[in-house]
Parts: sequence; C-alpha cells; structure tokens
Amino acid sequence: MAATRRPGRNHLFVPGPTNIPDRVMRAMQVQSEDHRSVDFPSLTKPLFEDTKKVFGSTDGTIFLFPASGTGIWESALTNTLARGDKVLAARFGQFSHLWIDMAQRLGLDVIVQEEEWGTGAKPEKIEEALRADKNHEIKAVMVVHNETATGVTSNIGAVRKAIDAAGHPALLFVDGVSSIGSLPFKADEWKVDCAIAGSQKGLMLPAGLGVICVSPKALKAAEGQSGRNDRLARVYFDWEDQKKQNPTGYFPYTPPLPLLYGLREALACLFEEGLENVYHRHAVLGEATRQAVAAWGLKTCAKSSEWNSDTVTAILAPEGVDAAKIIKHAYVRYNLALGAGLSQVAGKVFRIGHVGDLNELSLLGAIAGAEMSLIDNGVNVTPGSGVAAASSYLREHPLSKG
Repeated sequence: MAATRRPGRNHLFVPGPTNIPDRVMRAMQVQSEDHRSVDFPSLTKPLFEDTKKVFGSTDGTIFLFPASGTGIWESALTNTLARGDKVLAARFGQFSHLWIDMAQRLGLDVIVQEEEWGTGAKPEKIEEALRADKNHEIKAVMVVHNETATGVTSNIGAVRKAIDAAGHPALLFVDGVSSIGSLPFKADEWKVDCAIAGSQKGLMLPAGLGVICVSPKALKAAEGQSGRNDRLARVYFDWEDQKKQNPTGYFPYTPPLPLLYGLREALACLFEEGLENVYHRHAVLGEATRQAVAAWGLKTCAKSSEWNSDTVTAILAPEGVDAAKIIKHAYVRYNLALGAGLSQVAGKVFRIGHVGDLNELSLLGAIAGAEMSLIDNGVNVTPGSGVAAASSYLREHPLSKG
C-alpha cells in the first residue's frame, strides 16, 4: 500500500506565503468577539501606530483591509486617481505587469516603461519621462520595490530623487508586498505616497490582511476626488469609510479578528528582534543563497548584483532543463516547496524564498533539498557544494548585529 502520510514537516520556501512563528499561530487562536465592544479599541488602536514603524513612517496613515496585496493595489489607485489619468509604471516582472494590467482595466492611461526581466525600475528613465511631462499630466508613478518573479529589488530612494530632480508633483506608489518587514523601507524619507504590504510575507501571517501606509499628500489627493464625475468607483476599499471609524478603533465592516491578533504578535516579534537586525538577517540569508547558486555553477535571474533581492533568489535552470520538474521533484520527493517561474520565466527558473521567520539551519535545509533535486534531474552539480558554500558564509556572518 502506498504511504498516505509524509513524516516531518513541509519545508515552505516560496517567497510568500511564509512560515508563521508558533507564537503568532497561538495568538490567532481566539474565540470570536464583538468587534463593536468597548474593549475592542485596546487591540486595534495600537496597531495603527505600531504598523507605521515597519513602513518607516511617522507621518503616514495606516489602513487595514481584509484583502491580499492585490486589493491594496486597487485601494491606492481608486482612492487617488480619476478615469483617464496618466500614470507611469515600469514593467520588469509578473507582479509589475499585473499592477499595470489592473490600472488599465480600471480605466487609467498607463505609460509603460518596459525593462528587461532580471533588472528593475530605472530612475533615470523615470526622471526623463517626468521632465518631458511639462503639463504634469502624469498623476502617479508606480514601482514594485521587490519583484519576486525575478528576484529583483529596485532602488526606491533613487526613484524619489529622480521625481524630485524632475520637479514633478506625481504621487509615488510602491508595492512593498515582498519587502516591507524584511528589507529596509523608508516611507517618509522616500516620500512614498502609497506603500503597499500584504500579511503573508515579511509580516509572517496568513494571507488575508492588506496594509497600506498613506501619506498626507495622498490623503489630500483622495479628498480632491470627492464629487468628481470621473472619479474611479470604490466601495469596499474606500479610505473615507475607514477614516470615519479607525480613529476610535473600529472598522466600517467586520474585520478579520484572528489576523489582527496575529499582527499584534508579529509586530512584537519584529520589534523584539529589532528591525535593523531583521534587515541584516535577510541580507545575510540572501547572500548565503547566492553563494550556493555560484557553487552549483548556476546563475540568478537578476542580471547583476545591484538588482539582487534579499527576500528571494530566482535561479536559472541550465539550458535544456525544465525548472518545473526540479520544483515538482523537490516537493514530491523531499517535501520542499520552491517557487515556480512565472510568465516569461516559466519553466526557466526556480525560486528559493528566504523571507520571514527563518534562520541559518532553515535555509540550509532548503538549499540541501534544492541541490538534491537538481542532481536527481540530471544537473551536473557536485553533491554538497551549495550547502558547503552557504554554510561557510553563514558561519562567518552572524544573523544578528549584536
């Protein structure tokens, strides 16, 4: 009889959803309660303030929606823009493509800057486009901070400098779904007007809680849409409804109660470790993964080191090898979940996510499993080479700054 149970745990190394800390799991095991009670604000009001710290903001306003990051994309666009408004966006991976697709389907006029997959947003091209926009018809710039499809991180600070250098008033929208809570993010310093996060990555929660940090400038832009006949339709994601309820600790509709308790505990985890240590840990784990890739004799999808992501590494399979088979074999044989290639890189890459709640030994398990699956699929890799390279790097680079 075939085995019906796999011993041990599934090793989850996709770039989201990520592993959930045990203490966060326990925090979410709560009985239902009245979300209109006098006690409820004691849970929620601190969340609006504490979550801002992860965004690097003191000036912003946090809105929490029962949604994925995709819903928060929509929230940013529909609250601040009108039908036919021009927006500028760089496309260099599946998620930047999907955000552009959403904007177009909502009725926005998207000026797309096509970039090679494996690179990211080019600040100099953004500046050039904004300088050419003499009448300031472009109302927003949309950038994906960390493109998980290709393992690429764009320089948002440089994008902000480009916008300022052009002297352009466009809003800056940033998808930080796979960066916020894992990579340095400075919403106030970079003057990000809508910073978008999802619960299932650096925040170490299940999917289902979307978070947006909105600047005063973006709030003013949203207020300017009131009464316009060409405003974009919105109901569920309307900030005005949240603004009326949130200051007193309540929501305009039933909130996802367990996720709110989980968020409180996840924030406690991040703050206890220290955000600078969280960022350092991800940088070390990212480089250890890249050391393993080099030892295998393979290449990353990121075209150069300036684009390297510290939350996910997309690895190019050798010519003639189907990356999807490497991924399937790792799952079926070794109970290891690796990220699949998407769209233009489907079948060409497999991805190791190193984001969220993990340490050296967690990562080494993923590298070992990926290495075995490569060898099993006929890739000429020296057994133990990737593990040795990663472990050597990790031994010399502690995950904590102290």
